[in-house]
Amino acid sequence: VKITYVEQDEPKGIAHAINLCQEFVGDEKFLVFLGDNIILKSILEFTNEFEKSDADASILLCAVDNPSRFGIADVKDGKIKEIIEKPKKPKSNLAVTGLYFYDNEVVDIAKTIRPSARGELEITDVNKAYLERGSLHVELLGRGVAWLDTGTHKSLLDAGAFIETIESRQGLKVACLEEIAYSAEFISKEQFSKLINEYPKNE
Repeated sequence: VKITYVEQDEPKGIAHAINLCQEFVGDEKFLVFLGDNIILKSILEFTNEFEKSDADASILLCAVDNPSRFGIADVKDGKIKEIIEKPKKPKSNLAVTGLYFYDNEVVDIAKTIRPSARGELEITDVNKAYLERGSLHVELLGRGVAWLDTGTHKSLLDAGAFIETIESRQGLKVACLEEIAYSAEFISKEQFSKLINEYPKNE
């Protein structure tokens, strides 16, 4: 695994962060995964589907009980009609999660976005641009899939308790990178065994 960091020295929004990654993106499709999001489902199936598709952009939606905290999508007949950032009177309870798939044109789109009232280049405005083009695909996270946004102190504590419950009840680790790599056939069984045996005894 090769990890490259690009520093965003000021909180100017997610669209601004995308602009900083132009050299990394090149001419490939890519995904944006916000660091305060936890999705209890393998994203590989979404990634593979997007790579094979003709879609220019794709977002994941999840039903929430506090829609005023999120960007909300008004969906009819499986298609998004409108996206509103943190609406006071939400038209639906379908929140846009922090996982986005884009083609390389998103860099050019992000450069045209104007700062919002809070001085940020909003990712919602980028998604709206794709929506206006008619090239925004949507996936709905259904029952049995957990999406946790850890953007507040309470939601971070809730997420920690939720993960601990899953792991202690099922005896399985959540987001074990070695297991994920083995399941996705990125590494062999021998490599997997070698990796896990390098660790000291723990849970």
